[in-house]
Amino acid sequence: MSEKQDGDKSDVVPGRARRLLRGPRPEAIPTVVGTACTLIGLLNLASGVFPGFRHSRFRALAEVLPGAVNPLAAAGSIVVGLLLLMLAHGLKRRKRRAWAAAVALLPVGVAGQLLYRHSVCGAVLSLALLALMVWHRKEFAALPDPRSRWRALANFVLLGGVGLGLGFLIVDAHPSKIVGNPSFRDQLEHVLWGLFGFEGPIRYTDGADYTVGYSLGALGLLTVATTAYLAFRPEHPAARLTPQDEERLRALLAQHGGRDSLGYFALRHDKGVVFSPSGKAAVCYRVVSGVMLASGDPIGDVEAWPGAIERFMEEARAHSWTPAVVGCSETGGHVWTRETGLDALELGDEAIADVPAFTLSGRSMRNVRQMVKRIERNGYETRVRRVRDLEPEELERVQRAANAWRDTETERGFSMALGRIDAERDGDAVIATAHKAPEEGEAPTPYGDLKAMQHFVPWGEDGISLELMRRDRSADPGMNELLIVATLQAGTGLGIKQVSLNFAMFRSALARGEKLGAGPVLRGWRGLLIFLSRWFQIESLYKFNAKFQPRWEPRFVVFRNSRDLPRIGFAMMQAEGFVSLALPRLLRRGKAAEPKPCAHLDAGPVRQHEVERVA
Repeated sequence: MSEKQDGDKSDVVPGRARRLLRGPRPEAIPTVVGTACTLIGLLNLASGVFPGFRHSRFRALAEVLPGAVNPLAAAGSIVVGLLLLMLAHGLKRRKRRAWAAAVALLPVGVAGQLLYRHSVCGAVLSLALLALMVWHRKEFAALPDPRSRWRALANFVLLGGVGLGLGFLIVDAHPSKIVGNPSFRDQLEHVLWGLFGFEGPIRYTDGADYTVGYSLGALGLLTVATTAYLAFRPEHPAARLTPQDEERLRALLAQHGGRDSLGYFALRHDKGVVFSPSGKAAVCYRVVSGVMLASGDPIGDVEAWPGAIERFMEEARAHSWTPAVVGCSETGGHVWTRETGLDALELGDEAIADVPAFTLSGRSMRNVRQMVKRIERNGYETRVRRVRDLEPEELERVQRAANAWRDTETERGFSMALGRIDAERDGDAVIATAHKAPEEGEAPTPYGDLKAMQHFVPWGEDGISLELMRRDRSADPGMNELLIVATLQAGTGLGIKQVSLNFAMFRSALARGEKLGAGPVLRGWRGLLIFLSRWFQIESLYKFNAKFQPRWEPRFVVFRNSRDLPRIGFAMMQAEGFVSLALPRLLRRGKAAEPKPCAHLDAGPVRQHEVERVA
């Protein structure tokens, strides 16, 4: 027994030693390299900004890092440090271009070590890191993200702010060599002039002005160069729905569109799509801040879903995007988690009203009934029609009114919004409008007697899903309730059996938290949701939907791990239009280019070594 245990111990130790000698696993190399670049970049900045850094207790560590022994080398050290910090995130995400930039930058660091510091140890360390990156170059195969011009403006603002802050540190790093006692205004003026390559009002002794001047000039040049590169680099097409993809999706929706009320929203023009190998299923998505967001369930035959999901995950791995699914059903959540190993969390509930069973009678519908009767007595009437049945002039008036009544400049919606009213492409959609003739002496409005509108997209052959509701702010309260009731009452004549209303986030938590006997955790969670409802329509949407006594269908968010949830949540807010990072209108580009698919899709299937990595 003891001999066996001794034998096991002798086997374990060599195994651990072999793992140490072998180094990190290949899939961990990008994280290791990115972390090393972050640390080296920070130490580069410290050695370039603070002259006494080399003489501190970090002297031994500084000797093996790119540093400065003259003014020009100090400026180079600062630039190299900033570039390494900028590249670190891309290296961790396995970006091919970040790897190429780092490989090109490391020899510059080696040259600086040998020419300026004569540090053989530092050059060897840089060469070792370069060799590691070249040896594991296949780990850095992620393709570029879709590009947008706002990144150039963001780079200018952020890097300009960093340069301004570092400039103050550089100016104050030589207090004993400053002539006189300059004020804060003098320092600010010196930094600003220095970033543009000119001399400022502050004077130094013993050659320190060259160090400050070169360093500030290098920071300004780096800001201008990187901003210009981001602004004028060749455009990498973002994923967009092409006419061919839309035609294929419509064919799938014609056969399987009744399964998911969110299926028709896959036809948004700002979504990309990947199809299963058989072409019988598809997953639509949008990339937001490095998160690949799919919405709803896959489109098409359930048996072909795994193939489409596999292509989706391959696309995410190829670009090193974070995969996530927003608003999938319980069936969709089971398939996603089974096929990918991802996790799921209940996001909220979708309210679905059954048209044949709907009635305004009964105590539970008393408030809605009284509101609708009051509005009708005030002279309002409703019309519910298919979009194709509207005259072009009336449809144009409805579109203009919907745009004018929008709360924000940005059109909100992603997972449950179509973003257009089009009689040719979406003729089966339903529009409900509320009208009121102007009273005697009242000035007519630009949209005639139109006071409110709601737009519903098709859901299979006998259902519709609420896509948009807008109203004139001067109209009487209750327009939305009036139009939903009118739609449900007219549904039978239009061949509609079910209507999907709004989505209520965290509906179950709000419902359970207000019940008698709810525990402190549920009450606390409900209180937090009510507090957040001041900025987001959480409680109000739940109460609005509940008025119509719908059935509740849970919807889920699918994610890779818990630490991705904040990032996914922020991406969802961007996609839905609650957070906008777009350029100001005056800085936007002109007419958009023709939508194109992702560049690598035109070249055929993604190479195997590019898709076998964990995003």
